[in-house]
Amino acid sequence: MLEAIFVPQSVAVIGASPNTARLGHQVLRNIVENGYQGRIYPIHPTAEQVLNHRAYPSVLNVPDPIDLAVVVVGSEYVLAAVEECGQKGIKGLIIITAGFKEVGGEGKVLERQLLDLVHRYQMDMVGPNCLGVIDTVSCLNASFAAHMPNAGEIAFMSQSGALCTAILDWSKANGIGFSRFVSLGNKADVDEVKLLQAWNDDPHSKVILAYLEGINDGPGFIAAARQVTRNTPVVAIKSGATAAGSRAVSSHTGSLTGSEQAYESAFEQSGIVRARSMQELFDTAQAFAYQPAMTGNQIAIVTNAGGPGIIATDAIERTGILQ
Repeated sequence: MLEAIFVPQSVAVIGASPNTARLGHQVLRNIVENGYQGRIYPIHPTAEQVLNHRAYPSVLNVPDPIDLAVVVVGSEYVLAAVEECGQKGIKGLIIITAGFKEVGGEGKVLERQLLDLVHRYQMDMVGPNCLGVIDTVSCLNASFAAHMPNAGEIAFMSQSGALCTAILDWSKANGIGFSRFVSLGNKADVDEVKLLQAWNDDPHSKVILAYLEGINDGPGFIAAARQVTRNTPVVAIKSGATAAGSRAVSSHTGSLTGSEQAYESAFEQSGIVRARSMQELFDTAQAFAYQPAMTGNQIAIVTNAGGPGIIATDAIERTGILQ
């Protein structure tokens, strides 16, 4: 599922530019320089070559099939670009461009029109308004992140591109690796439900992490998470827990947030471990990634002093795992 996004045999970058200051140049460079072995097609209206790859004025001019298109053009050009992708038979889209639902008004209308095109041509789309997608299994860095993360066994999804950037920097400094890394942005099409379904029984991911600002399909999320958590731990951090935070979420990605009690119940029903901070999120992820899952509630504490043993006992009791 979502093979065109995670394991494409060919990638087009619409908006690739010979100008090193442009975002399209950075995205193309990330794909070219990080070991991706598939075919790469820069799309630029006039350039003959970008980063030593032949450029084409449109995806329709590319003679070969294309699996994935990364769109890095102004929002006013996105619909035309996606229309051509549909005509070409491209099945995977990553829309990095901003200026859609998150800005309200005309942006909301534009996003609805974009989604109509995606559905008409039966494409899968990440975004818009996102950092991009990184897959260390296929060595694909289809993002404008500053660097490629280390390979690892943690799959990560986030609505916040800036948070993705901070996590990539932090993980690099701390030697933490990822299998899949997805910035969802406005998640107009591919959302946390579709990603959970795609990552179910993923042999490359021992744990799934999620930064969530809002969930569009509550029942679908619970059903997908229940299926995944049978075999793979899912750890999530939910922002917008306070009234002020909820307002900030709405202005950030245009998400609607539900009640805190509803999310708490959804996580509990679906077997998701909830983290209260980013530090706790990654501490928990590392525990799941490097330690086998518990099969019972028989726990031994080995300590060389009473105090740490008492603290550990309290922590275990608070988790409820002895019940």
